Amino acid sequence: MGFFKWVSLIFILNLFGPRYAFSDSSSTSNGLSEIPKRFLQYAKNPELSDWMVGIRRKIHENPELGFEEFETSKLIRAELDKMGIPYNYPVAVTGVIGFIGTGGAPFVAIRADMDALAMQEMVEWEHKSRIPGKMHACGHDAHVAMLLGAAKILQEHREELKGTVILVFQPAEEGGGGAMKVIDAGALENVNAIFGLHVAPNLPVGEAHSRAGPIGAGIGFFEAVISGKGGHAAIPQHSVDPILAASNVIVSLQHLVSREADPLDPQVVTVARFQGGGAFNVIPDSVTIGGTFRAFSKKSFMQLRQRIEEVITGQAAVQRCNATVNFFTEEKNFFPPTINNKGLHEYFLAVAGDMLGTHRVKDLKPVMGSEDFAFYQEVIPGYFFLLGMENGTRGQLESLHSPYFQINEDAFPYGAALHASLAARYLLEFQQEVSVSDRNHHDEL
Repeated sequence: MGFFKWVSLIFILNLFGPRYAFSDSSSTSNGLSEIPKRFLQYAKNPELSDWMVGIRRKIHENPELGFEEFETSKLIRAELDKMGIPYNYPVAVTGVIGFIGTGGAPFVAIRADMDALAMQEMVEWEHKSRIPGKMHACGHDAHVAMLLGAAKILQEHREELKGTVILVFQPAEEGGGGAMKVIDAGALENVNAIFGLHVAPNLPVGEAHSRAGPIGAGIGFFEAVISGKGGHAAIPQHSVDPILAASNVIVSLQHLVSREADPLDPQVVTVARFQGGGAFNVIPDSVTIGGTFRAFSKKSFMQLRQRIEEVITGQAAVQRCNATVNFFTEEKNFFPPTINNKGLHEYFLAVAGDMLGTHRVKDLKPVMGSEDFAFYQEVIPGYFFLLGMENGTRGQLESLHSPYFQINEDAFPYGAALHASLAARYLLEFQQEVSVSDRNHHDEL
């Protein structure tokens, strides 16, 4: 028996001591399967589940936008201090990176985003947002609470971890590209894999949905200023009408998907902004339009970007106008497609299946929404999944980004336990793939 196989077997036999005694300690598969089951039982303990609910409600009352999560970060650091978990701060302005385990390789990361949205909450309840015009309408408050719950579970068993779990509390997921800034800061330089989740109001509580390969689209934004020559609406021959030009541009942009894209390669171009003149009888000098474009492959995405610029400038010229196009490469960044690692998919199925039952781990249909977790997946093997929280007896939950969005807090034990199980079992199952030379060169993060 090889050295690492021998170490792994010994670790399985002794994992978590008497609190986590396995039904058949001679069986590697049985030993591994007990980890997520026991973690879920631990997470459902009222002391831990109620604590996560309290954390989430504090964050929900004080929502903060991207790179402004100073109070949220302060709360996270205070809880990590209470648990005795070391961390780095600040990372990417407001981010917090915690460490549990040996401090050495292998490294596995679990991530939660912290930012809220610029919108007014319309739900009347005791813990409604206290900040006008800001709301946790995407569940990031729940994500933070569940990652802190996972931290409690893992810290309780830190002596048994054969490697290091990295806790990533990330700022600015909502369009700010916070994941990219975490990577640029070098916070995840030696991480072997990273896992993330998102609550899903349309999936049953206690279920997890995902798939290998693309699950979310790459996304970009554009804005175009189309300039003509203003004048009186009664004598249009003396003007160069940018509204007419912009109208032709919008119609032509729709042809990019319907006439140029492969029907089996989903793509979207949407013009969601049109700002022109302010009077009924005046042709304006210029019009501004803007929108978003999305695709599942980087090749299709970049081709779409190129054609958007060509169509806008070309159609404007046909109408005797000039056009400039801005893709906001500095401010908003392009979000790449969210693509799950195939090897980690098989691993996820095993862990989640052991915890929830295989009948409650289901395939996810790709969506055109984006997720900046994709930045991690470009440089680290990564896996992202949806966590159900719908309970039919409590009525239908509103969709993400709705001012009426609500969280079913019964989902928290499942999210915390999945986070902890994916990290703990990864260190056990995948440490064999970290060579002795890697350990010598990457012995600390």
